[in-house]
Amino acid sequence: MMEPVKKYCNSLTKYSRYKTREVSVGDVPLGGSNPIRIQSMTTTDTMNTIATVEQSIRMINAGCDYVRITAPSINEAQNLLNIKNELHKRGYKTPLIADIHFTPNAAELAAKIVEKVRVNPGNYADRKKFQTLEYTDAQYNEEIDRIREKFSPLVNICKEYGTAMRIGTNHGSLSDRIMSRYGDTPLGMVESALEFLRICEDLNYHNIVLSMKSSNPQVMIQAYRLLIQKMEMESMNYPLHLGVTEAGDGEDGRIKSALGIGALLEDGIGDTVRVSLTEEPECEVPIAISLVNRYLNRNDHESIISIHDIPYDPFNYKRRETFEVTSLGGTNVPKVFLDLSDRSSIGLTDLGAIGYNYNSTLDKWSVNEQACDFIYLGKNDLTFDAPNNLKLINDFEKWQTLEDKTKGIPLFESLEQFSSSKTKSFVLNFVKLDLTTVISDQLKLIANDPAVVFILTTKNNHGMAEQRRAFLELKNKDVKNPVVILRKYNIDNEKLLLYSSTDFGALLIDGFGDGVWLSGKDQTDNKNLVFLNRTCFGVLQAARTRISKTEYIACPSCGRTLFDLVEVTNKIRNRTEHLKGVKIAIMGCIVNGPGEMADADYGYVGSGAGKITLYRGKEVVRKGVNSENAVEELISIIQGDGRWILPF
Repeated sequence: MMEPVKKYCNSLTKYSRYKTREVSVGDVPLGGSNPIRIQSMTTTDTMNTIATVEQSIRMINAGCDYVRITAPSINEAQNLLNIKNELHKRGYKTPLIADIHFTPNAAELAAKIVEKVRVNPGNYADRKKFQTLEYTDAQYNEEIDRIREKFSPLVNICKEYGTAMRIGTNHGSLSDRIMSRYGDTPLGMVESALEFLRICEDLNYHNIVLSMKSSNPQVMIQAYRLLIQKMEMESMNYPLHLGVTEAGDGEDGRIKSALGIGALLEDGIGDTVRVSLTEEPECEVPIAISLVNRYLNRNDHESIISIHDIPYDPFNYKRRETFEVTSLGGTNVPKVFLDLSDRSSIGLTDLGAIGYNYNSTLDKWSVNEQACDFIYLGKNDLTFDAPNNLKLINDFEKWQTLEDKTKGIPLFESLEQFSSSKTKSFVLNFVKLDLTTVISDQLKLIANDPAVVFILTTKNNHGMAEQRRAFLELKNKDVKNPVVILRKYNIDNEKLLLYSSTDFGALLIDGFGDGVWLSGKDQTDNKNLVFLNRTCFGVLQAARTRISKTEYIACPSCGRTLFDLVEVTNKIRNRTEHLKGVKIAIMGCIVNGPGEMADADYGYVGSGAGKITLYRGKEVVRKGVNSENAVEELISIIQGDGRWILPF
């Protein structure tokens, strides 16, 4: 039987690469049975041949299979030949990709020089003016004919020169025409690309790669899934370029990228990957490689019971319905759990690592926005009264010995232990389960117990899929107990950040999970505890399931950038990072301006040499602001909107 009905990948339970057609990109093909290719994009001025060549070499040496270079005008497109010749002269034959947005003549020239061109359907034949337009079917078809006339010359050149093309839709740059018919939706993203793709097919050109990028991982994932479904309906199987655009920098950028890219890789989707960070491009490459290499031996995972009827909509977010048990489940945001059971003792200062700071003078706790909700003590005790917001979990045997059982919550290691115990909490009991238990008839002994929250575990190498399968079984059995996702990793923190972002995020993005419990190598070290706590909150923020801090949508720099993105991003972050829930976009140029910051509250966009345009949502508020004053002007806009609070 085919699995599942709402098909967007080969299987929800058995890891398998989704098979696409092979596309030639110079001598490094992608798709088909080829490895997942790695790429990044230069940040230098394309007219500076030597700087671009030397940065390209750093990227290639870091592991890039392809190097992408912006060509915003005919001059940059012409200079691609000098860059290519200089790379060849130095012994580098890595395929080059020209990135084009508004200039068909630059794309047509570039297609005669480099191995691949990237066009954005929202910018190539349209100008986005944020107008609400109404089209009759006849008018809409006339617009398609106009696009065909403008786009066909590039297609014919690519056919003649053997040049590949990426049709790359960006969530924020959907044309007014697409927006008028499909709205600001994943479906709009897909249809935007398919319009161009159908023109290519009509012209018998098939050397095409597709992408569906967004700064919101949820939108990005849904768009790729929907694209596959739509392609299959039209007997297409073009390879996919994966990326979360404007992910930002540091841990947040890595978390957001791993969540979006990793969730698709988990289902075997993706033929080439670019991680987009507001950092040097060679810094992006190791992260992409780490994400991709995780799946080299994934086929060997322990088998998971298959499912043939998926009981949720993978193209639209809806949180799994649960009842509430003491602030878990229901409409509550997902909670954060950490493990302190390996410690010989826990002092007042140790809780500072997880967001609780004690003032001995005032005899008072202060709690920050990223304070862990539950800590697992195992067999240990706290020698002081815990802060009111922090809840303590003990092993069942230890909890039984507590004089005041309201000061702890019992954790049962198995359903059997819970069922056989005569002593239970009347309020909240945690019970560990895995897929085997969830599938079994034993589940009915505990299902829908109003004082039980499940801790879902896995030891499977394909752990996300196994845990997802358990959630699907609970849904099919109409079991509505809240579920905490537990993952343990014995790996370094760099990989833990990426892997946990993928494993938690892929479940959260589909509405599964009422809490995340993350364990790492050494939790006796407070630095690691800080890192684990921060990672959990970062994943919840990236999945848009719990907002605990300011969000920055910052584009990776490129040759179009009009200011130092890293410096400005850090400057804005230092002034605004206390504004919980506010989304600020920092964009280097108008290409990545009002469109790419689709769901930001405020935007800081380069609009000329030393000039910045400031946005509230998609509305221009102040234009031509001198860059030295722009951050203060941005803050004054936020203050004027009543969204400014004083930092602690």
